[in-house]
Formats: sequence, structure tokens, C-alpha cells
Amino acid sequence: MNYSQAEEYLNSFVNYEQIPGIGYAQPDYDLSHLQALLTRMGDPQLVARTVHIAGTKGKGSVAAMVAQVLSSSGYRTGLYTSPHFHTLRERIRVDGCLITEDEFAAGMTKLKPFVEEVTQEATFRPLTYFEALTALAFAHFKEEQVDFQVLEVGLGGRLDATNVARPLVCVITPISLDHTQILGNSLQAIAREKAGILKPGCWLVLSPQPAEAASVIGAICRERDVKVVQVGTDVKWHKTGGDLDHQSLVVEGRTNTYEVNVPLLGDYQLENASTAIAALEVLTSHGFDISTAAIAHGLARVRWPGRFHILRHDPTVLVDGAHNVASMKRLVANIKAYFNEKRIVVVFGTSCDKDIPGIVDELVRLPARVVVTQASHSRSAPSSILAAEFSQRGIEVEISENVRRALEQSLSRAGERDLICVTGSLFVVAEALDYLSEN
Repeated sequence: MNYSQAEEYLNSFVNYEQIPGIGYAQPDYDLSHLQALLTRMGDPQLVARTVHIAGTKGKGSVAAMVAQVLSSSGYRTGLYTSPHFHTLRERIRVDGCLITEDEFAAGMTKLKPFVEEVTQEATFRPLTYFEALTALAFAHFKEEQVDFQVLEVGLGGRLDATNVARPLVCVITPISLDHTQILGNSLQAIAREKAGILKPGCWLVLSPQPAEAASVIGAICRERDVKVVQVGTDVKWHKTGGDLDHQSLVVEGRTNTYEVNVPLLGDYQLENASTAIAALEVLTSHGFDISTAAIAHGLARVRWPGRFHILRHDPTVLVDGAHNVASMKRLVANIKAYFNEKRIVVVFGTSCDKDIPGIVDELVRLPARVVVTQASHSRSAPSSILAAEFSQRGIEVEISENVRRALEQSLSRAGERDLICVTGSLFVVAEALDYLSEN
């Protein structure tokens, strides 16, 4: 297969990322078919040392931070994340380099006969798009002889395709209500799914959690003899400075104190950096050579676009993929902290399976003009539904048929001191990034 044929083959699998509200947390749903596939492939998921990261918010940022520091420490490091903005290849990286089109095509060509072999066995359900892609990632990391693989959970944890790996350390970032149709409609239920990545005797770095989530995770840790590092008590941090390009902080770890800079904005990135350092300290306790200098160097170089990400100045254009109530609450707070004197325009679109009333309740706390729009993604909520939510709160909004048009209109009217914030969905942010890179 060439690259386009490999993508076409991958797209032949059912893709739950394109289908809103499809649940997998059912009694007969397990990962046995994926495990059978990987066994036939020589168990590539078990070759590299694994850092496994679940959570509702911040898991991608933490994964990017850990991977960058490991690369800065001289370890060949694979990073597997989702979703992507511009190209599917963004999801699979080695030392920051995307899998090439040729590597992707070659990997999928090798994978296909194993998939067909497993598919012929009637006892197994069909593989999904994400499962096939995850198998490809494991095979690529094995081929590239990585020392570490940093895996971001796609959805949940217990039944996520990444959960066939055996991690040295797990991370659970803050949990909030999201994907409730799939993971459950309570923090306890969602925490139980996220904690499904915990293997007996492993280490867990746990970000600050709501009490309901923390109690469930604590019980599972005791049951599985999991050793816990609690961010916020065992590892602490405080901000020391920053501007619109970076933040400085001091992290008091369990074994060292770290003075670091991160080129990512938003107060939550301070917590994410501290969480990443806590995970790296666990790896150091296993004998890996990760110095304070490498940690500082790696964090200073980390890139994670689309999260409180300033793309332009005069006017300021900010994109943020906040797509649930908790993340929108933090976005609003950070906009007020960073841009309290600016006139604000919000370009807003989200997915139809989100808590749209709850997200809008947070967003209307901003004194902003709102333009509602719709990404081209199949899960996007119609602009009319979003406009109706604002109208119920006495706020009239503009409706724009797509993200490109919404940005064109907003930029044409904006003054140099204005802020245009594009938010509500990573799909909306991706289209904003595409437009702004072309214009």
C-alpha cells in the first residue's frame, strides 16, 4: 500500500471518533481481539518501557512534557496521542518526528494480514479504527527501537486500546464529566474507567481530583497494591513569573527541587508540568538517568498546540480546545487573568454529544460578543442549537456557517487591542489553525 491506500484501509474500520455517543462499556466488550492481534505480531506493545496517561483534562499536555524530557535525556521516545489537527501522522511520533507517509504505509501493509487472520475468527468482534491505529503505533515503536513509549489514553482507560501495554508508571490527570454517554454520568463511574489502566504493583502519579473521583481511585490502588504519588501534596509547585510566551515555576518534588520554564500558558499547565515531573521522578527511582537539567531543558522545549495557544497579536487570536464544563470554566478564568482589559470576541462551536447548556453557562461569564459556528466534523452540533442556548440566556449571537467564515468576519471587524478566542472543540480549533496558517 502507498500512504493514501493505507489511510483508506484504516478508514474501512468502524470509527467511533466520528459517531457521537456510541458506548463500549458493555459486559461483552473487551480487548481480547486486540490482544490476539498483537500476540500474532510478537507483542510489540511490551517491548518499550511505558508511561500510560489517562484523565479528562491535561493528559495530552502531560504526555508531551514527559516525552520531550525523555528525549532530552537521551532516550529514544515514542509518543502516541489523539486526536490530530492536520494529519493523522501527528498521532505517532518518535523524538518529536511524525511517522512518515512511507513508514505509515509500510506499517499498515505489514499489519493487514495479521488483522485479516484475527478477523476470520468468529469469536472476536471486528477491530475499530483506533485499535488498528494503536496496533500500528506499537509496531512502529518496536521497529524504531524506542526506549520509552508515552501513551495517551484515547477514551476512558479500562477498555481503551492502549490498555494492553504494561506501564512502569501510570498518570491520571484531573477527572471531570465528559463522554458521559460512554463512561458513565457520575465522577465515580468515570474515575473507575480511568483507573482501569492501573496494573497490580505499578506506580500512579495522581493529579488533584474531586473527592468523588479520588475515593474511587484510592480504593482501586489499595486493591491492586498501587504505589501513589499525589500531586499537590507529595509534589508541590508555585508560579514565579511569566508573560504571554511562557510561565516560570518552582516544583518541589519528592527527591529534588526544579526551577523550570514552560512555553505553555494557563494555570493548569503549571499543574501539568508538576505532574510530568512527578512521573519522571518515578522513572528516576527505577534507575533511569533523568537529570534536573534535562527536565528543565525538555520542559522549555515542549510544544502542545491548541490549548490556550496565542497564534497572533494585534489583534490577539487565541485558540483553546476546551470542550467540557470544567475546561471551559478554566478557560474563562484564564482569559480574565490574562486579558481582562481587552474587548473579547468568542468564536464557539462544539460537538453534539457535549454538555452544551453547561458549557454555555460558563462561557456567558465572559463579557464577550459571540459568534457560533460549526466544524465540518460529523459530530459537530448545529449552529442553530448553540444559538438557541445563548438566546435562552438573553444573549443574541451571530451565526456563521463555518469556522473559516467566522474567523474572516471576526478578524475584519477586530481592532488591534481586541481578543478573538476560538474554542469549544478541538475540531473547531483544528480548522482555525488551518485557516490562520494559510492567511
